[in-house]
Amino acid sequence: MAKVFVSELVLRDGQQSLIATRMRTDDMLPICAKLDAIGFWSLEAWGGATFDSCVRFLKEDPWERLAKLRKALPNSRIQMLLRGQNLLGYRHYSDDVVCAFVQKSADNGVDVFRIFDAMNDVRNLTTSIKAVKKVGKHAEGTISYTTSPAHDVNYFVRLAKELENLGCDTLAIKDMAGLLTPQTTTDLVAALRTAVNLPIHLHSHATSGLSAMCMLKGIEAGASMIDTCNSSFGEGASHASTESLVAALKGTEYDTGLDLSALQEITSYFREVRKKYWQFESDFTGVDTRVLVNQVPGGMISNLSNQLKEQGALDRMDEVLAEIPRVREDLGFPPLVTPTSQIVGTQAVLNVMTGGRYKSITNEVKNYLLGHYGKSPASVNDAIKQKAVGDGEAITCRPADLLAPEMVKLTSEAERFAKSEEDVLTYAMFPDIGKTYLQERNAGSLVPLALLDKASVQSAANPRFAPNEFKVTLHGETFHINLTGSGHAGEEKRPYYVSIDGIAEEVIVETLSEIEVSSNGTASTGNKKKAAGNTASGRPRPTHAGHVTTSMPGTIVAVKVKVGDKVKAGDGVLVIEAMKMENEIQAATSGIVVAIHANKGDAVTPDEALIEIQSE
Repeated sequence: MAKVFVSELVLRDGQQSLIATRMRTDDMLPICAKLDAIGFWSLEAWGGATFDSCVRFLKEDPWERLAKLRKALPNSRIQMLLRGQNLLGYRHYSDDVVCAFVQKSADNGVDVFRIFDAMNDVRNLTTSIKAVKKVGKHAEGTISYTTSPAHDVNYFVRLAKELENLGCDTLAIKDMAGLLTPQTTTDLVAALRTAVNLPIHLHSHATSGLSAMCMLKGIEAGASMIDTCNSSFGEGASHASTESLVAALKGTEYDTGLDLSALQEITSYFREVRKKYWQFESDFTGVDTRVLVNQVPGGMISNLSNQLKEQGALDRMDEVLAEIPRVREDLGFPPLVTPTSQIVGTQAVLNVMTGGRYKSITNEVKNYLLGHYGKSPASVNDAIKQKAVGDGEAITCRPADLLAPEMVKLTSEAERFAKSEEDVLTYAMFPDIGKTYLQERNAGSLVPLALLDKASVQSAANPRFAPNEFKVTLHGETFHINLTGSGHAGEEKRPYYVSIDGIAEEVIVETLSEIEVSSNGTASTGNKKKAAGNTASGRPRPTHAGHVTTSMPGTIVAVKVKVGDKVKAGDGVLVIEAMKMENEIQAATSGIVVAIHANKGDAVTPDEALIEIQSE
């Protein structure tokens, strides 16, 4: 019998870390028979960001994905990642929703529930652990590993004992950012082996380049289970390669017993699949020792880079990475894992892009400071708390104790478009995008985010290309220019982000005319100048303090005022969703709302006036 058991992550965490969770179910199913035959302890295939990505981008039913994988993997344990009281959403849910979600996850095929809380607040884990045990499935209690003045070995040992007392079957060390070093792994695993009787499951991203060494030292110290990812989606922001660890342990007392040749057949398949998702590859998912400082987890970095790219701000990634540790300290050193990684990361982006730290504060940061995600590991910055929530007092009870049962209400709200309890739970996780998805599914109008064909993008059908790196000689001086990003095409004034001799710059280009090439190859010119004062969307440009704008591109999720309303400076007038977090936009001046230029669901950008307030 193998002395070390392997959980394979290619279907979930590997592709989440390297291609922003964009792999489609149709690309998973053909290889399932071979994955099923390997003999992994488990296959992680659900949970984490996969549920969100299925609904938001892929237009797939996440429950249907799970059921299909269950059928295709009859001999394997299917494992999921569950965020305790957060489930797979970004807020806490009532206990009846947690129990219903666990029940339906088990019904559709989940065998192993890895349960964690971003704050390591055991109160947020209790209901889900009990629910998993009630349905007769495997509950894996999880330590969200991080480093800070508040986190040491004794802290994690106390946490492990609490998880054991709750009845967990195994104990996972979740090193989501790759912060473990070989020595700290030895110390931590050894201490845990002494303190608890649970098998220890070691999970460590390879971002810092230390993961494989940590795995070996952890095994030597007593970990009997490890997470790895097939090399086709391994290393960097992902995990140590499965094949490499299997080869390293072969012939030792820790031999996994897995067939290296069979693993390499799987590698060949996924290498080809990965090529389809080239548009989601990122320069920020390789080995990067800066993670030992900024602590950005693997699953976050690929999504963060894609979100910045969509905003034409990829060149500001280094500024964001430098800001993240400062925000984390302000918030009392929470581990960076969903949802706190999004909370801290989005606030860091706002601090960088709005021209001032905490000039705009997300609703999630406000709720965090009020204790609605749990108890922070250390004290928060009082000045930031005062700025965000004033004299608001943080709650001291378990956050879910304040929530009334929700399933009846959610079922009623979703009655017109939900066809099953699973649909109701999809709506519960993501009310806006979930409702839209279910309505489109029912209407047969789902359109997934397109996969661009790299060959055709570069084919004769698209014969003209603009270079993204070049040299320009002007007045006898030569400049090396690298285009790193741009704003949205079609805008009257379009920002381009460039590096000039290594220095990042933003260049605003206003198109006055352009050459249009017709199908027969002839060219004509056209005037692209739009009506003065309006943006590409037709909304006016902001010209005075009464014009309300957003700090970053996003989608309007709520308009809180109507024409004729009186507002005071600082009143919330809009709520914008950007990078999966909600940000309340306040009025900068007092007066009467005289015009509203955007509605719920509209995509908006910072150069647009969304509401106009006229001073009295």
